[in-house]
Amino acid sequence: MTSIAVPEHPWLLPGELVVPAEPDRARPRRTTRDWIVDSLAFLVSVVWVLFATADALSPDPAMAVPLPHDWMTGADALIGLVCCGLLWLRRRWPLGLVVATTPLTLFSMAAAIPLLIFYFTVVVHRRTAIAIAVTGAGLVTNLVFSWTRPDPSMPYWATVSWGVVLSFAVLAWGMFVRARRQLIVSLRERAERAEAEQQLRVTQARHLERTRIAREMHDVLAHRISLLSLHAGALEFRPDAPPDEVARAAGVIRGSAHAALQDLREVIGVLRAESDGGAPEPPQPTLADLPALIAESRSAGVRVNVSDSVASPGELPAALGRAAYRIVQEGLTNARKHAAGAAVTVDVAGGPGTGLTVAIGNRWPVGAPTGGTLPGAGTGLVGISERVTLAGGRLAYGRDDAGDFRLAAWLPWPA
Repeated sequence: MTSIAVPEHPWLLPGELVVPAEPDRARPRRTTRDWIVDSLAFLVSVVWVLFATADALSPDPAMAVPLPHDWMTGADALIGLVCCGLLWLRRRWPLGLVVATTPLTLFSMAAAIPLLIFYFTVVVHRRTAIAIAVTGAGLVTNLVFSWTRPDPSMPYWATVSWGVVLSFAVLAWGMFVRARRQLIVSLRERAERAEAEQQLRVTQARHLERTRIAREMHDVLAHRISLLSLHAGALEFRPDAPPDEVARAAGVIRGSAHAALQDLREVIGVLRAESDGGAPEPPQPTLADLPALIAESRSAGVRVNVSDSVASPGELPAALGRAAYRIVQEGLTNARKHAAGAAVTVDVAGGPGTGLTVAIGNRWPVGAPTGGTLPGAGTGLVGISERVTLAGGRLAYGRDDAGDFRLAAWLPWPA
């Protein structure tokens, strides 16, 4: 499962952009922002109905020629109030409300603002072709309205022109809002897809590392288990053996079991299995090969400062040395990839009974790399973490208190 980032203030977003959406609902639930917008639209529309009705009933109307009879003006006000109530349903049936109320634009002045809001909702929530068709129908009704109820202070073509300008302004504004919401949804889907792909790569890296470790376990433990089986079989077929022979066989079994358990803790870093159809891999390096690794990095131009204070390095188990080598190798690789030109410090310390500590640090890069970033799968640290965890150690990486990047691991070194 991928985690979807939830906005800090989801109540400020429209219902369509709230994350996560409810899968069992065909229509998103209204957010606090939607309720505020709908309430303001309703209040503004009601105020407009009252203002338009009062202007139509005045002796000298300023907006449009009044209707022939007073009861028509009252009916127009009632129609405007009904349209104000329908504003609460505009998010569910925007196109149906526009189709049903388009004939009102032929004569109604009181319903002008609610009808304009219906039109804006269709532009935002429906396809561009539908929005253009509704705009065309509105331009036709604008011609009729400007003829039946002209503005007393402007000629006919000026009134028509203002209606066209208003229609195209609402169309442009609605298309801008729709495009912005589509962009946000697209970016969110891309982010979710990228996060899912990253989780898949991490899971695949862990699975690959564990598969290799399982193969190593077979190679390392097969010899020990075969010895256990051999001596246990001897005891089974010789129940009458002398007590000293039974004791010797039991001692061999106990020693082999202890060695098998020790090998089980050291499976990380053992020789890899042969590749399918290929040649076997060369012998794996240990801590003794660390100077050669440092020399290779220095020959590539990396400034590496090494501090080696390992007590009794000759007693270091081979599996522990291989793990330490891989940790240093990953740290130097990350420094070359992400902090080109920065000096790298490598500290290796420890001894029998205290454990082995490996730390690699480099300054945090400032700005973008001049030569570009080297390609990589981003799963190297995942494999190192798996190694250290299964070896019974601890791993930490990230920025330290000084702002530098630090990769530090502790591995158990039995006395």
